[in-house]
Amino acid sequence: MEDVKFHQCVRLARFENDRTISFIPPDGEFDLMSYRLDTKVQPLFVVQAHTHSHSRSRIEFSVKLRSNYKPKICANYVDVEVPVPKDADSPVFKTKTGEAKYVPERDVIVWKMKLVPGQKECFLRAEFGLPSVSAEEASEATKPPIRVLFEIPHFTVSGIQVRYLKVTESSGYEALPWVRYITQNGEYQIRMV
Repeated sequence: MEDVKFHQCVRLARFENDRTISFIPPDGEFDLMSYRLDTKVQPLFVVQAHTHSHSRSRIEFSVKLRSNYKPKICANYVDVEVPVPKDADSPVFKTKTGEAKYVPERDVIVWKMKLVPGQKECFLRAEFGLPSVSAEEASEATKPPIRVLFEIPHFTVSGIQVRYLKVTESSGYEALPWVRYITQNGEYQIRMV
């Protein structure tokens, strides 16, 4: 792990001495610790998107999403944002997983899936009309990337786990020890071909 950062409530001297994270929590929700992994990690999702133009008046998108985590794990609220040409109109979508909609203000297809189990492949086919015949194919460098938004509860990519949690409360307030693991997307972008 690199770039380990603790919340200001953590007693750093205790951590330096015996690697125990001791702290007095502030009111409300807070992030106790953040870190960055230095090892190579397999992407949790692989997205392949292909475009096919039909006589410059229609464009077709084929999008495949594959989850790369164990089958017993499920990702929640998976959104795949696929950029489309600015002059696209008349969208037609075909998918068996989730639902897709066109967001013209942002020039993207938003494909929303509530649950995506591990080791699953999902497919989306979208077709748009292109009223502007003068639009040329965008080069690879100028195509905006595909964004993937998600969260996976009870899962950590690093494998880090809390093995022991002790709550000491002197005021008589009953506190319950509880740890929540969740993996959320950061900057998760994929270049479109």
